[in-house]
Amino acid sequence: MKQILIAVTLVFALLSQLSAQVVEKKGLTLDGARLVISGAEAEAKKLNAPGGVIAVVDEGGNLVAVERLDGTFAAGANISIGKARTAALFKRPTKVFEDIIKNGRTSMVALSDFTPLQGGIPILIDGQLIGAVGVSGAASAEQDEQLAIAGANALMGTSQKMSSSVTYFGNDAVSAAFKKGMPLIEIENYKVHASHRDAAGMAEVHTKDTDIIYVLDGTATFITGGTVIDGNTTAPEEIRGKGIEGGETRKLVKGDVIIVPNGTPHWFKQVTNPFNYYVVKVAR
Repeated sequence: MKQILIAVTLVFALLSQLSAQVVEKKGLTLDGARLVISGAEAEAKKLNAPGGVIAVVDEGGNLVAVERLDGTFAAGANISIGKARTAALFKRPTKVFEDIIKNGRTSMVALSDFTPLQGGIPILIDGQLIGAVGVSGAASAEQDEQLAIAGANALMGTSQKMSSSVTYFGNDAVSAAFKKGMPLIEIENYKVHASHRDAAGMAEVHTKDTDIIYVLDGTATFITGGTVIDGNTTAPEEIRGKGIEGGETRKLVKGDVIIVPNGTPHWFKQVTNPFNYYVVKVAR
């Protein structure tokens, strides 16, 4: 009996030692890469981007999938792969390195296999790097990054829904999101956007999402209801037009909350700068 207990103890000690030497890692699958590409594509359609190449790599910077939207220049493929690889290997958005070089540290360009151009975003699941996405060929460097963020969020948001874990955004991340007017998180049944406007927008109708808007800064003339003028479907469940005929006019100020049910036309006809507001989108 004593020998059996000793043997069991040794087995558990060995298992404990082995578990300490092995780390459970999450990995990026081809289906996951395709989801990232779909998220970036949807954002490109929403923004009427003139093109874009979307590349997804694993945590080692190895290419998993790449897709070139119609009309994108041929060199965009290599550039987007380079952005994704840089974001993965350095675990940082590539804009960080572009800004560092702009600020004078030009010696960084000597690094090999390094693409310090805005548009590469690392993909994290439960704090673990599993890969990165890079975009090149959209309307601007800022739009490249916006598409990449949408792609990364498409995968990270899905994982968030499955794990049901708490999501936290620090002050720096929120401030950066408001400067660019970017989503904080987008998953299947809800989205949270840190929105920013410098000027009036297009009239919109979300056939699926109800918008809950909370104004943080600035004022806006906001129209709801009525009929969208020259409305066109710009993305799945999304209609946009140049304005609204009829409808109800409100002046939104700091602290206001307004809920726009799905299917209701709405339009920021006029805004002061800066106009910052949270939008929580809840799918029906």
